Amino acid sequence: MTQGRVNPEQTLETQGITGLGAVYYNLSEPDLVTAALARDEGTLGNGGALLVTTGKFTGRSPKDKHVVRSATTEDTIWWENNAAMTPEAFDVLHKDMLEHMKGRDYFVQDLFGGADPAHRLDVRCITELAWHGLFCRTLLRRPERSELDDFTPDFTVINCPTFTADPERHGCRSGTVIALNFDARLILIGGTEYAGENKKSVFTLLNYLLPEKNIMPMHCSANHAPGNPVDTAVFFGLSGTGKTTLSADPSRILIGDDEHGWSDRGTFNFEGGCYAKTINLSADAEPEIFATTTKFATIIENMVFDPETKELDFEDDSLTANMRCAYPLHYISNASDTAMGGHPKNIIMLTCDAFGVLPPIARLTPAQAMYHFLSGFTAKVAGTERGVTEPQPTFSTCFGAPFMPRRPEVYGELLKQKIATHGATCWLVNTGWTGGAYGTGSRMPIKATRALLSAALDGSLEKAPFRKDKNFGFEVPTEVEGVPDILLDPRRTWDNPESYDRQAAKLVKMFSENFAQYADHIDEDVRAAAIG
Repeated sequence: MTQGRVNPEQTLETQGITGLGAVYYNLSEPDLVTAALARDEGTLGNGGALLVTTGKFTGRSPKDKHVVRSATTEDTIWWENNAAMTPEAFDVLHKDMLEHMKGRDYFVQDLFGGADPAHRLDVRCITELAWHGLFCRTLLRRPERSELDDFTPDFTVINCPTFTADPERHGCRSGTVIALNFDARLILIGGTEYAGENKKSVFTLLNYLLPEKNIMPMHCSANHAPGNPVDTAVFFGLSGTGKTTLSADPSRILIGDDEHGWSDRGTFNFEGGCYAKTINLSADAEPEIFATTTKFATIIENMVFDPETKELDFEDDSLTANMRCAYPLHYISNASDTAMGGHPKNIIMLTCDAFGVLPPIARLTPAQAMYHFLSGFTAKVAGTERGVTEPQPTFSTCFGAPFMPRRPEVYGELLKQKIATHGATCWLVNTGWTGGAYGTGSRMPIKATRALLSAALDGSLEKAPFRKDKNFGFEVPTEVEGVPDILLDPRRTWDNPESYDRQAAKLVKMFSENFAQYADHIDEDVRAAAIG
């Protein structure tokens, strides 16, 4: 049985996928919610939200992601960061997965990766779970109905959570597998119900393909001034650093919250939705994101709720600290209709410093921006990856190493070129700890972070007095309206300034040791920008 709208020349049978049960093509949100409920995949929540859990996997499994090693990818993949799989092992995995799928129902969504029609990727998502189909439809970009009549996928993603991989037979690490084959234009996901693997696999595709077109793929959120797309800002950062929260500024137009490209035309969102962390989410601090949690077809993932009232508990992290909601971009009232903006005027690099050393904001030279972009210092926030239960200081190059198939210098050089060509002011913003390290200090006040960002984006921060940081050499404002002066000097926030100095020296050493891996691949001005 087949239901839904599809290009007749691009059914699953034409792709060699046969023997399935019912196949549902491009169902709408109401039909996907109905299917998920009928299949007992979730619970209907307040406002029509869909409440789901993802079993034992409540975060990504980066160590289980593999790239097929072939003549095409041999010299283009960053193999130190991406586990290899042989073409032969992938073929066996593919064959076994297709055999496992026979007789089962599947949901197909034909979608776009990228808001710019000139650069978008046509992606087909084949999912075993109806709610995964809804997730893909929410997070990627939805074609018009007329565009489905001749839709031809550039890449296909098959997600089969009930399939368990065999490491010996399939050349992978465990029963969970995410395997990318650029030659076959195919991604296979098995053994995990965590929906985020869908969107990050497409992000990885774009991270590989777009640099060949001189487009900078970015793990960032983005917004622009009302009526002025030229005044665009991008926010680099790993999960938990504040990309979604800080870009959802009601005074600016939201382009997107997680993944973007920077082309010769400007900035464009890869996605059609947002995937926001909900732990400690409040109506007061983030009213628009909070409101999405009771809107129709928003996916509420791994949140505890009252079985009678369906009220969500935003503080109970007993399932995971990585609880999330996935909602379409238009659920945010100030979201862009086009999901496109101009060339970034401001580049913000968000870091969650668990050492409590970095100031709440610092101005970077272009060389320092390159240094901090390649360093990608932050803390992994609890729950984002399996096994992470408290913040862990880490260096994730380009603020997104798990999703970077090419060497970091490829992306670093692209960013450097685009800053030089179009000009941008670069800022490093610490949303982590102040007054001490994790366990002693406290999180940076969100109101202070917002005030500093507002001053940076409206240009007033450029007029503030600055000091040179003795540890890192960047410039730090000493006076900003609405922000306590003591907060701008992290050493003063510590009870024991000498303890701060020791902690700062430790962090400087970590930066230097991490950056040694790039020393032979970057320009002297970037190496010189390392430490003050």
